[in-house]
This record gives sequence, C-alpha cells and structure tokens, in this order.
Amino acid sequence: MKGLILSIVLIAFALVGNTQGINIYHNYVKKLVRSNFKSIEEHRPEEIMSGISDITLEHTFAGDNSLSGTRHDKESVLRWFKRVNTVLPELKFEMTDIQVKGGPANTLVIARWTATCHLLNGEPYENKGVHFITIKWGKAVKFDVYENTKVVSHGLDMQFEAGIKEAKAPKIVS
Repeated sequence: MKGLILSIVLIAFALVGNTQGINIYHNYVKKLVRSNFKSIEEHRPEEIMSGISDITLEHTFAGDNSLSGTRHDKESVLRWFKRVNTVLPELKFEMTDIQVKGGPANTLVIARWTATCHLLNGEPYENKGVHFITIKWGKAVKFDVYENTKVVSHGLDMQFEAGIKEAKAPKIVS
C-alpha cells in the first residue's frame, strides 16, 4: 500500500511540477539523494533500503578491492553499505552536482561527489566520484558507482594495516 501511495505522489509531482519551469519531482529526487548520502555518513544504511527495489537490482562499484563488485539483492547491498561504514568510518560526502532526467517511470540520477575522511594512520583521504542511479516508480533498480579506484584501494590498504581487517575481506557479490 505504501508503494502505491508513493507512486501516486510521484506521478502527481511529475505532472504538476512542470508548470512555470519548476520540476517538483526532480527536486524531490535530488533531496532524496542528498538524504541517502547523509544516511551513509551517519551510519544509518537501513534507512536507504526501503527505496531500493526488491525485484530488479544491480549495484556495481568499480575497482578490484573489498568494496568493488556487483550485487543483485538488497541483503548484499545492505552488507556492502555496512562494510563502507566499517572500513571508512569517518567518510563524508560533499555533493557537487545532482542531475535528474526523466519521470517516475524511468528516472536517471547522476550524482557527482567528493568523499573525504582521515584514515586511521592520519593520512587524509579524498576521492571524487559519480553515481549513476536508475529509479523506476520510486525504487532504485540500478547503481553504477565510479571513482578513482587507486585511491580507494590505497585507502583500504592503509585501513587494513591500521587494524581494520574487513578492508581486505572478499568482495560482497551476489
């Protein structure tokens, strides 16, 4: 029932939002994206899960390290978000640009960001990246995450050497 109500609200936003050049639906999606990145910063990944599809899902993180790989189910995605919080516990995101294309039936979000924190050895971590997120009727169905994979791998190596063993754990894939 909650999903049906969300779909009706999203359709109404899309229809009403284009008057006078204001797209309420796109603004709503941008706010939701910012909120989800904040949930990761605040170690609350469970809050994101209601907005992820139960049926069709693909979450891909580029590279060859403990965060990379592709996941196809919500349980694996939740484990992945928790791993991010474990291996980079102070991670913060500055959203530099969010673009939204399409309507509720097929929305593409392009979210550019800069991720920062201090590693356990005191070294600063900074990485610029982008998420391509596909949303269909209020549920995210596809995430493609691209960033400087060398920076990620180096950061994970430093965290492992400082004692965070999960920084070298096998990829979470499904």
